[in-house]
Amino acid sequence: MVNRAQTNSGIWPDQEPTKVLLAKAGDGDESAVNQLLDRHRDAVRKLIRMRLDQRIQRRVDVSDVLQDVLIEANRRLQEYIKNPGMSFHLWLRQIAKDRMIDAFRRHRGSAKRSVDREQSLTAPRGSEHSSIMLAQQLQDHEMTPATAAAQKELAKKVEEAIGRLGEADYEIIVMRHYEQLSNREVAEALNLTEPAASMRYLRAIKRLRGVLEDE
Repeated sequence: MVNRAQTNSGIWPDQEPTKVLLAKAGDGDESAVNQLLDRHRDAVRKLIRMRLDQRIQRRVDVSDVLQDVLIEANRRLQEYIKNPGMSFHLWLRQIAKDRMIDAFRRHRGSAKRSVDREQSLTAPRGSEHSSIMLAQQLQDHEMTPATAAAQKELAKKVEEAIGRLGEADYEIIVMRHYEQLSNREVAEALNLTEPAASMRYLRAIKRLRGVLEDE
């Protein structure tokens, strides 16, 4: 949601214990491998629930996708340890995204999705709190509705507006405000420089504000 200086990032567990477990796993400690994957299980589940198209979720159990992610991560873990191209949680996130794309491709016909898109652009299933905080950033804080009902309606409008953005804008806003990745992590995940990631984010926010103003 904001650029975090802490060692943890949004839904993901603290990175320092992860580094310790990675070192042990690299030395052949199987219990460390199990601990490493177990401590990221809930985060991956949250990511899948948030990012997997809701119509696909009617046909695919989130737990099944989660299991596929963990199996794949376990299979490729030693390869990652030898040549870590990005932070572990971002690497695990990429595996999860690949498995969600696979699920979408298998079921997009039954879900009546456009064949021109590899991923859905429906509004993320994030928390209302994330949407309300984003709304506060987009408008005068003093104008943000105070009642729970009004805030819920505002959150719905923000999520609907996000769903109408182009793919690149949608992606970076979801990464920053719902996955709660920092600008540095977004840059790493998208293979951008930090200034480029920041500029892309600011442009996306500008376009989101325009969609809301048009309403």
